[in-house]
Amino acid sequence: MTREIVSGNVKIGGNRPLVLIAGPCVIENEAATLRHAERLMTICYGLSIPLVFKASYDKANRTSVNAYRGPGIRDGLSILRKVKETLGVPVISDVHSIEQIAPAAEVLDILQIPAFLCRQTDLLIAAAKSGRIINVKKGQFLAPWDMKNVAGKIAASGNENIILTERGASFGYNNLVVDMRSFPVMRATGYPVVFDATHSVQLPGGQGDSSGGQREFVEYLSRAAVATGIDGVFMEVHEDPDKAFCDGPNSIPLNELPSLLNILKSLDSLVKHRAAL
Repeated sequence: MTREIVSGNVKIGGNRPLVLIAGPCVIENEAATLRHAERLMTICYGLSIPLVFKASYDKANRTSVNAYRGPGIRDGLSILRKVKETLGVPVISDVHSIEQIAPAAEVLDILQIPAFLCRQTDLLIAAAKSGRIINVKKGQFLAPWDMKNVAGKIAASGNENIILTERGASFGYNNLVVDMRSFPVMRATGYPVVFDATHSVQLPGGQGDSSGGQREFVEYLSRAAVATGIDGVFMEVHEDPDKAFCDGPNSIPLNELPSLLNILKSLDSLVKHRAAL
C-alpha cells in the first residue's frame, strides 16, 4: 500500500479510490479553461471520482518552435487561480525551471516535473523545498526502478509528498510502450503511482512538426493499468480534440470520458476491495 497524500478534498494513495488528474493539454484561453474545468467537475461529481484539474501555462517542450506554448506563467497562473477559487478543485501544472517554482507554488497545489526533466537534481530539490506536492513524470528513457532515486532526491530535501507518474518508455522512433510491470515496481517505493494514459499513446514528433497520437488505445491501456492497483489516472481531455492547440491526437473527447471513467471506477473498486481482504 502506498502512503496517502492529501490535496484539499482529494486524497490519493493509501488504497483510496482512483483519482483523476485531467484537463486540456495547454491553457488556450480563460473561457475555454473554465468551461473544461466545469465539465470535468460535473462528470467527476456524478461518478464520485476525486478530480485534480490540469492545464499547462507553458509547454516548453513542443516539437516545433512555431507551436503554441500557452499564455505564459503570469497569465496562465492567473487563470488556474480562478479555476481553483471558482470551483474549489486542486490544480496542477508543469514547472520547467527553478525560477518558475516560487510563483507556481503560490497558486498550484501540485507541482509537476516533466518527464524530460525528471533527473534534474537542482529542479527536484527546489520543487521539494516549496512544500507543495510534487508529481514527477517518469522519463521515457528511464526504467521504472530508477524512479526510486528520483523520489529519493525529493524526500532527502524534506518533502515526502511525492507522486510518481508512468507515461511510457521510448520504443524505437516516434513510439512509446507501457510495461505494466512498472506499476508495482514504482509503487514499491511507497509513493502513489499515476498512469498518464494519454501521453502513453502519444507518437512524439510523429507528425513531423508536431506529435501524433493514437487515442483509440487509451481505454485499453487505462483498463490494464487500473487493474494493477494504481492510485490515479492522468488524462488530457478536450471538448473537440481535433481543434485542440496541443496534443489533440492523443486527447480524449470530453463526451466520451464518462463511460470510460465508469469502467475504470468499477475495475478500481474490485482490485482495491480484493487488496483490502
